[in-house]
Amino acid sequence: MPRTILFDLDGTLVNSLPDLAASLNRVLAEEGIAALSMAELASMVGDGLASLLARALAARGRGPDRALLTRFRKDYFGALAVATRPFPGVPETLAALAAAGFRMGVCTNKPEEAARRLLEALALAGRFAAIAGADTFGVRKPNPGHLLGALAAIGGDPARTIMLGDHANDIRAARGAGIVPVFALWGYGRPEMAEGALTLSAISALPRLAEELLAAAPAPDRSAAPAASADRP
Repeated sequence: MPRTILFDLDGTLVNSLPDLAASLNRVLAEEGIAALSMAELASMVGDGLASLLARALAARGRGPDRALLTRFRKDYFGALAVATRPFPGVPETLAALAAAGFRMGVCTNKPEEAARRLLEALALAGRFAAIAGADTFGVRKPNPGHLLGALAAIGGDPARTIMLGDHANDIRAARGAGIVPVFALWGYGRPEMAEGALTLSAISALPRLAEELLAAAPAPDRSAAPAASADRP
């Protein structure tokens, strides 16, 4: 059974906030709505494009707007990787993990198509055995089924898996799936979102942490009935 690492995308592997902000503010400007700063938007990321737009509109005293969401999606899908870049150390860390034999996947609340297109544009898609978006399995983080679906596609086991993310949704999904949660301190999430998880201040430290955590993980006992998942610290 392979050792597996699942990653969140926005705020964990890539800094996508510049493109999200540019696209969102373009469609807001068309409606005469004042732009939001990247600092404002950083706290709104993590639940998908619809939630991001709804929160942005609420911050400007407006309600949800389905037509504006359609325009936002179209604009953003056409400008996914203009300024979006991997966080420092991400390509090198993924290469080191692959060389060490880890299998990897992405679980993001972005639509799968957008996630794939972004990772391909950044030459990172080939590192992942599974890329699961909000629409891949019909559930999304914090539902643990999102992570478990990706893990099944990879052929991994929760007991030999780490989930790295920068949002409470990542931590809740991992704990619900019986997966070790690790919080990315460099991301967009507030520090209190790390409750119940290990923390990591630089992605370059992930290979060593993963070796330590998963070396101690027992191989699954296929002769016994599966036990209920336990929360991990």
